[in-house]
Amino acid sequence: MAKAMREMKEDIGLIDLVIEVVDARIPASSRNPELDRLAAGKSRLLIFNKTDLSDDRENERWLKYFADQGIVTVKMNSKTGLGVKDVNKAVDAACAKKIERDRKRGIKERPVRAMVVGIPNVGKSAFINSFAGKSVAKAANKPGVTRGKQWVRLSKKLELMDTPGVMWPKFEGKDVGLHLAMTGAVNDMILPVEEMALNIADLMQEIYPGRLDEKYGCGELKGYECLEAVSKRLGCLKRGGDPDTEKGAAALIKDFRTGALGKITIERVEQR
Repeated sequence: MAKAMREMKEDIGLIDLVIEVVDARIPASSRNPELDRLAAGKSRLLIFNKTDLSDDRENERWLKYFADQGIVTVKMNSKTGLGVKDVNKAVDAACAKKIERDRKRGIKERPVRAMVVGIPNVGKSAFINSFAGKSVAKAANKPGVTRGKQWVRLSKKLELMDTPGVMWPKFEGKDVGLHLAMTGAVNDMILPVEEMALNIADLMQEIYPGRLDEKYGCGELKGYECLEAVSKRLGCLKRGGDPDTEKGAAALIKDFRTGALGKITIERVEQR
């Protein structure tokens, strides 16, 4: 990742626009603070990806939060293409000064060159493929698929550079790392599966009360008792009938990440 960041710094002089893709479930934790330093002085566009998994009401609150900071933002679902039509308008808005400057100099049809950045597994390549309308960048629902930069020419007006997902070396607080682990932005080997599931269960009971009960019939239970109840409900049992909490934990994490527990936004604007 240090190599990738170094290469991005070398390429930034070629770029007119930095497009940062974030996970709408964790809009703060999925923003790499080093990218702000990298993109200093460049036009910026924020792609709010995975809105199919995030809370619609919280999405609007976050979009207003970023708009108040002067950041052009587009809601996106790369799986369905929702928001694709808004991206071109957003690129024009973010690069309005550059486009006007070219016009005054008599430069016609010089494409906007944009660098697509973000942490692992936020959907950078999926965004590019959705935007292009075809598979032009490697994409998968796991971190670390894009290994090196690749240029994608979308039209006479826009060229994109896809870059590897880059994580920064030290998180600002415990919650950042935890939220990244919950959404699969970091390797699952970092946090024990049961510990992650316990954090998810307690978080859900706090910010979306009733969701776990509706899905698993676990009432208002928290902690290990909740995980045991989830495991029993899913039929994750050991010999003798005791709950297999490791299997139950893996199932809970999967349901959380895939939207089976409903649309979820972990981070709230009022926490900023």
